[in-house]
Amino acid sequence: MNSAIADRMSLIDSSGIRKVFALASKLKDPVNLSIGQPHFDVSEEVKKTAIQAIQNGLNKYTLTQGIPELREKIKVQQEKKNISLEEIMITSGVSGGLMLAFMCLINPGDEVIVPDPYFVMYKHLIKVMGGIPVFVDTYPSFDIPIDKVEQAISKKTKIIVINSPCNPTGAVYSKDQLKNLADIAAKHNILIISDEIYNEFIYEEESVSIAEIYENTLVLNGFSKTYAMTGWRLGWAGGPKWLLDEMIKLQQYTFVCAPSIVQYSGLKAMDYNVAHLIDSYKEKRDIMYNGLKDYFDILKPEGAFYMFVKTPDGLTDEEFVGKAIDNNLLIIPGNVFSEKKTHFRLCYAAENEVLYKGIEILQNLSGK
Repeated sequence: MNSAIADRMSLIDSSGIRKVFALASKLKDPVNLSIGQPHFDVSEEVKKTAIQAIQNGLNKYTLTQGIPELREKIKVQQEKKNISLEEIMITSGVSGGLMLAFMCLINPGDEVIVPDPYFVMYKHLIKVMGGIPVFVDTYPSFDIPIDKVEQAISKKTKIIVINSPCNPTGAVYSKDQLKNLADIAAKHNILIISDEIYNEFIYEEESVSIAEIYENTLVLNGFSKTYAMTGWRLGWAGGPKWLLDEMIKLQQYTFVCAPSIVQYSGLKAMDYNVAHLIDSYKEKRDIMYNGLKDYFDILKPEGAFYMFVKTPDGLTDEEFVGKAIDNNLLIIPGNVFSEKKTHFRLCYAAENEVLYKGIEILQNLSGK
Protein backbone atom coordinates (compact mmCIF):
# COMPACT_ATOMS: atom_id res chain seq x y z
CA MET A 1 0.00 0.00 0.00
CA ASN A 2 3.02 2.34 -0.22
CA SER A 3 1.47 3.80 -3.36
CA ALA A 4 -1.35 5.20 -1.22
CA ILE A 5 1.04 7.57 0.60
CA ALA A 6 0.85 11.18 -0.57
CA ASP A 7 3.82 12.44 -2.58
CA ARG A 8 4.46 15.24 -0.06
CA MET A 9 5.62 12.68 2.51
CA SER A 10 8.68 11.93 0.37
CA LEU A 11 9.82 15.49 1.02
CA ILE A 12 10.54 14.84 4.71
CA ASP A 13 12.46 12.27 6.72
CA SER A 14 12.03 11.04 10.27
CA SER A 15 13.53 13.47 12.74
CA GLY A 16 17.18 12.79 13.43
CA ILE A 17 16.51 13.73 17.03
CA ARG A 18 13.93 10.98 17.33
CA LYS A 19 16.35 8.49 15.80
CA VAL A 20 18.86 9.23 18.54
CA PHE A 21 16.03 9.09 21.07
CA ALA A 22 15.26 5.57 19.83
CA LEU A 23 18.91 4.63 20.25
CA ALA A 24 18.76 5.72 23.87
CA SER A 25 16.28 2.95 24.61
CA LYS A 26 18.80 0.36 23.38
CA LEU A 27 21.78 1.59 25.39
CA LYS A 28 22.29 0.71 29.03
CA ASP A 29 22.15 3.85 31.17
CA PRO A 30 23.48 6.23 28.47
CA VAL A 31 24.81 9.70 29.16
CA ASN A 32 21.99 11.52 27.42
CA LEU A 33 22.70 15.05 26.17
CA SER A 34 20.39 14.77 23.18
CA ILE A 35 16.72 15.52 23.68
CA GLY A 36 15.85 19.17 24.26
CA GLN A 37 13.53 19.29 27.21
CA PRO A 38 13.95 20.66 30.75
CA HIS A 39 15.22 18.21 33.32
CA PHE A 40 12.98 19.66 36.06
CA ASP A 41 9.34 18.61 36.50
CA VAL A 42 6.10 20.56 36.26
CA SER A 43 5.43 22.40 39.54
CA GLU A 44 3.14 20.73 42.06
CA GLU A 45 0.69 23.68 41.95
CA VAL A 46 0.27 23.26 38.19
CA LYS A 47 -0.29 19.52 38.57
CA LYS A 48 -2.91 20.16 41.25
CA THR A 49 -4.62 22.73 39.03
CA ALA A 50 -4.89 20.19 36.21
CA ILE A 51 -6.39 17.60 38.56
CA GLN A 52 -8.82 20.16 39.94
CA ALA A 53 -9.85 21.21 36.42
CA ILE A 54 -10.68 17.60 35.59
CA GLN A 55 -12.65 17.16 38.81
CA ASN A 56 -14.51 20.42 38.21
CA GLY A 57 -15.71 19.19 34.84
CA LEU A 58 -13.60 21.53 32.70
CA ASN A 59 -13.13 18.74 30.19
CA LYS A 60 -15.08 19.98 27.20
CA TYR A 61 -14.14 21.99 24.12
CA THR A 62 -13.10 25.57 24.73
CA LEU A 63 -13.38 28.44 22.31
CA THR A 64 -11.20 27.67 19.31
CA GLN A 65 -9.17 30.80 20.02
CA GLY A 66 -8.60 29.69 23.62
CA ILE A 67 -10.09 30.61 26.99
CA PRO A 68 -10.29 34.42 27.46
CA GLU A 69 -8.63 34.32 30.90
CA LEU A 70 -5.44 32.80 29.51
CA ARG A 71 -5.34 35.09 26.48
CA GLU A 72 -5.79 38.12 28.74
CA LYS A 73 -2.95 36.99 30.99
CA ILE A 74 -0.67 36.50 27.99
CA LYS A 75 -1.65 39.92 26.65
CA VAL A 76 -0.63 41.58 29.94
CA GLN A 77 2.64 39.65 30.07
CA GLN A 78 3.46 40.61 26.49
CA GLU A 79 2.47 44.27 26.74
CA LYS A 80 5.69 45.48 25.10
CA LYS A 81 4.61 43.76 21.87
CA ASN A 82 1.37 45.80 21.63
CA ILE A 83 -0.70 42.70 20.85
CA SER A 84 -4.44 43.00 21.50
CA LEU A 85 -6.64 40.26 22.97
CA GLU A 86 -8.11 39.60 19.50
CA GLU A 87 -4.58 39.07 18.20
CA ILE A 88 -3.77 36.17 20.55
CA MET A 89 -4.80 32.55 20.12
CA ILE A 90 -3.97 29.46 22.16
CA THR A 91 -2.37 26.65 20.16
CA SER A 92 -1.37 23.03 20.67
CA GLY A 93 2.22 23.93 21.37
CA VAL A 94 4.46 26.15 19.25
CA SER A 95 4.51 23.31 16.73
CA GLY A 96 0.75 23.58 16.32
CA GLY A 97 1.01 27.34 15.88
CA LEU A 98 3.76 26.97 13.30
CA MET A 99 1.75 24.41 11.34
CA LEU A 100 -1.31 26.66 11.29
CA ALA A 101 0.72 29.70 10.24
CA PHE A 102 2.51 27.90 7.41
CA MET A 103 -0.73 26.37 6.15
CA CYS A 104 -2.35 29.81 6.08
CA LEU A 105 0.58 31.56 4.42
CA ILE A 106 2.57 29.30 2.10
CA ASN A 107 1.52 28.63 -1.48
CA PRO A 108 3.47 26.18 -3.66
CA GLY A 109 6.61 27.93 -4.84
CA ASP A 110 6.68 30.56 -2.09
CA GLU A 111 10.09 31.09 -0.54
CA VAL A 112 10.77 31.23 3.19
CA ILE A 113 14.09 32.58 4.45
CA VAL A 114 15.56 30.52 7.30
CA PRO A 115 18.85 31.29 9.09
CA ASP A 116 21.07 28.18 9.13
CA PRO A 117 21.42 26.46 11.66
CA TYR A 118 17.67 26.19 12.31
CA PHE A 119 15.14 24.25 14.35
CA VAL A 120 14.53 21.01 12.50
CA MET A 121 10.78 21.52 12.02
CA TYR A 122 11.02 24.66 9.87
CA LYS A 123 12.60 23.04 6.83
CA HIS A 124 10.29 20.06 6.67
CA LEU A 125 7.00 21.89 7.28
CA ILE A 126 7.87 24.47 4.62
CA LYS A 127 8.47 21.65 2.14
CA VAL A 128 5.25 19.85 3.07
CA MET A 129 3.34 23.06 2.26
CA GLY A 130 4.99 23.20 -1.16
CA GLY A 131 7.23 26.08 -0.15
CA ILE A 132 10.95 26.48 -0.73
CA PRO A 133 13.24 27.01 2.27
CA VAL A 134 15.99 29.50 1.44
CA PHE A 135 18.82 29.04 3.91
CA VAL A 136 21.04 31.91 5.00
CA ASP A 137 24.40 30.77 6.38
CA THR A 138 25.09 32.25 9.85
CA TYR A 139 28.37 30.40 10.50
CA PRO A 140 30.65 30.90 12.37
CA SER A 141 29.18 33.60 14.68
CA PHE A 142 25.51 32.48 14.39
CA ASP A 143 24.44 36.12 14.29
CA ILE A 144 22.00 37.31 11.61
CA PRO A 145 24.01 38.30 8.51
CA ILE A 146 21.77 41.15 7.38
CA ASP A 147 23.46 41.55 4.00
CA LYS A 148 22.99 37.86 3.20
CA VAL A 149 19.33 38.01 4.22
CA GLU A 150 18.71 40.88 1.83
CA GLN A 151 20.55 39.09 -0.97
CA ALA A 152 18.31 36.05 -0.40
CA ILE A 153 15.08 38.03 -0.87
CA SER A 154 13.29 37.53 -4.18
CA LYS A 155 9.86 38.27 -5.60
CA LYS A 156 8.77 34.89 -4.22
CA THR A 157 9.87 35.59 -0.62
CA LYS A 158 6.87 35.29 1.71
CA ILE A 159 8.29 34.91 5.23
CA ILE A 160 11.46 35.23 7.28
CA VAL A 161 11.59 32.78 10.21
CA ILE A 162 13.78 33.54 13.21
CA ASN A 163 14.36 31.73 16.50
CA SER A 164 15.97 33.66 19.36
CA PRO A 165 17.30 32.28 21.63
CA CYS A 166 18.14 29.72 18.98
CA ASN A 167 17.89 25.97 18.94
CA PRO A 168 20.52 24.55 18.27
CA THR A 169 23.13 27.28 18.72
CA GLY A 170 21.99 29.15 21.84
CA ALA A 171 22.53 32.43 19.97
CA VAL A 172 20.51 35.46 21.09
CA TYR A 173 19.91 38.21 18.54
CA SER A 174 20.70 41.73 19.77
CA LYS A 175 18.29 44.64 19.51
CA ASP A 176 20.46 46.19 16.80
CA GLN A 177 20.40 42.98 14.75
CA LEU A 178 16.63 42.76 15.07
CA LYS A 179 16.22 46.43 14.15
CA ASN A 180 18.29 45.94 10.99
CA LEU A 181 16.31 42.84 10.09
CA ALA A 182 13.04 44.68 10.67
CA ASP A 183 14.16 47.48 8.35
CA ILE A 184 14.82 45.01 5.55
CA ALA A 185 11.52 43.16 6.13
CA ALA A 186 9.62 46.46 6.08
CA LYS A 187 11.41 47.55 2.89
CA HIS A 188 10.22 44.41 1.12
CA ASN A 189 6.89 44.03 3.02
CA ILE A 190 7.77 40.58 4.37
CA LEU A 191 6.16 38.91 7.38
CA ILE A 192 8.49 37.74 10.15
CA ILE A 193 7.66 34.67 12.23
CA SER A 194 9.50 34.85 15.55
CA ASP A 195 9.78 31.58 17.48
CA GLU A 196 10.40 32.69 21.08
CA ILE A 197 9.90 29.44 22.98
CA TYR A 198 13.24 29.92 24.82
CA ASN A 199 12.73 33.62 25.61
CA GLU A 200 13.06 33.06 29.38
CA PHE A 201 16.37 31.23 28.94
CA ILE A 202 18.63 34.25 28.43
CA TYR A 203 21.76 34.55 30.53
CA GLU A 204 23.60 37.74 29.62
CA GLU A 205 21.12 40.43 28.65
CA GLU A 206 17.43 41.31 28.56
CA SER A 207 15.18 39.50 26.11
CA VAL A 208 14.10 41.58 23.11
CA SER A 209 11.37 40.53 20.68
CA ILE A 210 11.33 41.76 17.11
CA ALA A 211 7.58 42.26 17.62
CA GLU A 212 8.49 45.28 19.77
CA ILE A 213 10.14 46.78 16.68
CA TYR A 214 8.21 45.45 13.69
CA GLU A 215 4.42 45.11 13.77
CA ASN A 216 4.25 42.71 10.82
CA THR A 217 5.45 39.91 13.11
CA LEU A 218 3.82 36.69 14.25
CA VAL A 219 5.15 35.63 17.66
CA LEU A 220 5.03 31.96 18.61
CA ASN A 221 5.63 30.96 22.21
CA GLY A 222 4.53 28.36 24.69
CA PHE A 223 4.78 26.63 28.05
CA SER A 224 6.93 23.62 27.13
CA LYS A 225 10.38 24.90 28.04
CA THR A 226 9.77 27.58 30.67
CA TYR A 227 7.40 25.44 32.75
CA ALA A 228 8.63 21.97 31.67
CA MET A 229 5.22 21.22 30.12
CA THR A 230 6.59 19.62 26.94
CA GLY A 231 4.04 16.81 26.90
CA TRP A 232 1.10 19.06 27.74
CA ARG A 233 1.16 20.75 24.29
CA LEU A 234 0.26 24.33 25.17
CA GLY A 235 1.38 27.33 23.19
CA TRP A 236 0.15 30.64 21.84
CA ALA A 237 0.41 32.79 18.76
CA GLY A 238 0.19 36.57 18.66
CA GLY A 239 0.30 38.88 15.69
CA PRO A 240 -1.62 40.62 12.90
CA LYS A 241 -5.36 40.07 13.12
CA TRP A 242 -5.61 39.33 9.39
CA LEU A 243 -3.41 36.26 9.96
CA LEU A 244 -4.82 35.21 13.35
CA ASP A 245 -8.35 35.18 11.90
CA GLU A 246 -7.27 32.64 9.29
CA MET A 247 -5.31 30.55 11.79
CA ILE A 248 -8.32 30.41 14.12
CA LYS A 249 -10.54 29.39 11.21
CA LEU A 250 -8.13 26.60 10.28
CA GLN A 251 -7.81 25.45 13.90
CA GLN A 252 -11.57 24.82 13.89
CA TYR A 253 -10.98 22.04 11.35
CA THR A 254 -7.71 20.66 12.69
CA PHE A 255 -6.80 20.91 16.39
CA VAL A 256 -10.27 22.30 17.30
CA CYS A 257 -8.76 23.84 20.44
CA ALA A 258 -5.80 23.35 22.73
CA PRO A 259 -6.52 20.80 25.51
CA SER A 260 -9.00 22.38 27.91
CA ILE A 261 -7.50 21.28 31.23
CA VAL A 262 -4.05 22.33 30.04
CA GLN A 263 -5.27 25.83 29.26
CA TYR A 264 -6.53 26.24 32.84
CA SER A 265 -3.23 24.82 34.08
CA GLY A 266 -1.41 27.43 32.00
CA LEU A 267 -3.06 30.15 34.07
CA LYS A 268 -1.44 28.74 37.19
CA ALA A 269 1.89 28.09 35.47
CA MET A 270 2.24 31.78 34.60
CA ASP A 271 2.23 32.60 38.33
CA TYR A 272 5.28 30.37 38.88
CA ASN A 273 8.60 32.24 39.28
CA VAL A 274 11.23 30.36 37.27
CA ALA A 275 14.14 32.73 38.02
CA HIS A 276 15.93 30.14 40.17
CA LEU A 277 15.64 27.57 37.39
CA ILE A 278 17.09 29.98 34.83
CA ASP A 279 19.99 30.61 37.21
CA SER A 280 20.61 26.87 37.44
CA TYR A 281 20.71 26.61 33.64
CA LYS A 282 23.23 29.42 33.43
CA GLU A 283 25.37 27.41 35.85
CA LYS A 284 24.96 24.32 33.66
CA ARG A 285 25.90 26.35 30.58
CA ASP A 286 29.08 27.45 32.32
CA ILE A 287 29.92 23.91 33.44
CA MET A 288 29.68 22.60 29.87
CA TYR A 289 31.46 25.53 28.28
CA ASN A 290 34.36 25.56 30.75
CA GLY A 291 34.72 21.80 30.41
CA LEU A 292 34.84 21.83 26.59
CA LYS A 293 36.31 25.18 25.49
CA ASP A 294 39.92 23.92 25.56
CA TYR A 295 39.03 20.79 23.58
CA PHE A 296 36.60 22.00 20.90
CA ASP A 297 35.88 25.01 18.71
CA ILE A 298 32.80 26.30 20.52
CA LEU A 299 30.93 29.57 21.05
CA LYS A 300 29.53 30.31 24.50
CA PRO A 301 25.72 30.26 24.15
CA GLU A 302 23.81 33.30 25.38
CA GLY A 303 20.48 31.51 25.75
CA ALA A 304 18.37 28.33 25.43
CA PHE A 305 20.05 25.17 26.77
CA TYR A 306 22.09 23.93 23.82
CA MET A 307 25.61 24.12 22.48
CA PHE A 308 26.48 23.72 18.82
CA VAL A 309 30.00 22.35 18.80
CA LYS A 310 32.39 21.95 15.86
CA THR A 311 33.53 18.37 15.34
CA PRO A 312 37.24 17.59 15.51
CA ASP A 313 39.13 18.00 12.22
CA GLY A 314 38.60 15.26 9.70
CA LEU A 315 35.31 13.96 11.12
CA THR A 316 31.80 14.62 9.87
CA ASP A 317 29.06 15.18 12.40
CA GLU A 318 27.65 11.68 11.92
CA GLU A 319 31.09 10.06 12.28
CA PHE A 320 31.73 11.89 15.53
CA VAL A 321 28.24 11.17 16.90
CA GLY A 322 28.83 7.51 16.05
CA LYS A 323 31.98 7.54 18.16
CA ALA A 324 30.06 9.22 20.98
CA ILE A 325 27.34 6.58 20.88
CA ASP A 326 30.02 3.87 20.96
CA ASN A 327 31.11 5.49 24.24
CA ASN A 328 27.54 5.53 25.63
CA LEU A 329 27.01 9.27 24.99
CA LEU A 330 23.96 10.53 23.10
CA ILE A 331 24.30 13.79 21.15
CA ILE A 332 22.71 14.99 17.88
CA PRO A 333 24.49 15.35 14.51
CA GLY A 334 24.44 18.93 13.30
CA ASN A 335 23.00 18.13 9.86
CA VAL A 336 19.64 17.61 11.59
CA PHE A 337 19.62 21.40 12.07
CA SER A 338 21.76 22.55 9.16
CA GLU A 339 22.79 22.10 5.55
CA LYS A 340 26.32 21.51 6.86
CA LYS A 341 27.84 18.46 8.54
CA THR A 342 30.46 20.18 10.67
CA HIS A 343 28.92 20.41 14.15
CA PHE A 344 27.00 18.45 16.75
CA ARG A 345 24.38 19.63 19.21
CA LEU A 346 24.38 18.81 22.87
CA CYS A 347 21.70 19.73 25.39
CA TYR A 348 22.81 20.62 28.91
CA ALA A 349 19.33 20.28 30.42
CA ALA A 350 20.49 17.50 32.73
CA GLU A 351 21.73 16.93 36.25
CA ASN A 352 25.24 18.25 36.83
CA GLU A 353 26.54 14.73 37.43
CA VAL A 354 25.42 13.79 33.91
CA LEU A 355 27.08 16.90 32.48
CA TYR A 356 30.42 16.01 34.06
CA LYS A 357 30.22 12.48 32.64
CA GLY A 358 29.45 13.88 29.21
CA ILE A 359 32.35 16.33 29.44
CA GLU A 360 34.76 13.53 30.31
CA ILE A 361 33.65 11.42 27.34
CA LEU A 362 33.82 14.37 24.93
CA GLN A 363 37.27 15.38 26.18
CA ASN A 364 38.51 11.85 25.49
CA LEU A 365 36.99 11.94 22.00
CA SER A 366 38.39 15.35 21.10
CA GLY A 367 41.83 14.10 20.12
CA LYS A 368 43.54 16.64 22.40
